[in-house]
Amino acid sequence: MTRTLWDSTVGKKTIMAVTGLVMLGYLVAHMVGNLKIFFGPGEFDGYAHWLRTMGEPILHYEWALWIVRVGLVAAVVLHGVSAYQLSRRDIRARPAKYVHKKPRASYATRTMRWGGIILALFIVWHILDLTTGTVHTSFEAGHPYQNVIDTFSTWYGNVIYIVAVLAMGLHVQHGFWSAAQTLGVGNATRDRILKTLANALAAVLTLGFISVPVAVMTGVVS
Repeated sequence: MTRTLWDSTVGKKTIMAVTGLVMLGYLVAHMVGNLKIFFGPGEFDGYAHWLRTMGEPILHYEWALWIVRVGLVAAVVLHGVSAYQLSRRDIRARPAKYVHKKPRASYATRTMRWGGIILALFIVWHILDLTTGTVHTSFEAGHPYQNVIDTFSTWYGNVIYIVAVLAMGLHVQHGFWSAAQTLGVGNATRDRILKTLANALAAVLTLGFISVPVAVMTGVVS
């Protein structure tokens, strides 16, 4: 049953939809957590500490966080592999160019593939920068507030982050609506509502994430 689901086009689209919604839920939670930086280092560092102690005393230190991390990695891998395989199937099914041009797709639709690649590369950089500190020259373990300030005090840190967030916004805009169609939620009457919700989610997430580097650059957060 599982193998049949994975091998079918409908199955892969369903996996993409479900994993996409899982990642969307994480993005909303992550953005809300990021906004705690506006309440000062005590609030932000306290939130970062709570992420490592949540689930205690039932779970050991960082166990819940690692469960979330493993789940997210699985979602990202399944989403990416499904997208790649569906893309290859689409190319094999239509090796020749269309005689008639297809209707012009939205900018978000046409950029889904490269947007996904940008986001995958950003996730790797983001982890190396603010989780492990591998590419962060002044990284201080246990001081996430200062680490964020340091990252967004560099021009390249801001450029990388903002470009990735813009790509994320476009991805969410199309991906949410597409997931709804795949899971059978969308129909003729709900289509306008779903597209409006997709646009609103993309806008809120984009503005929410970008507000942090902008606040550091302008000195609102320091």
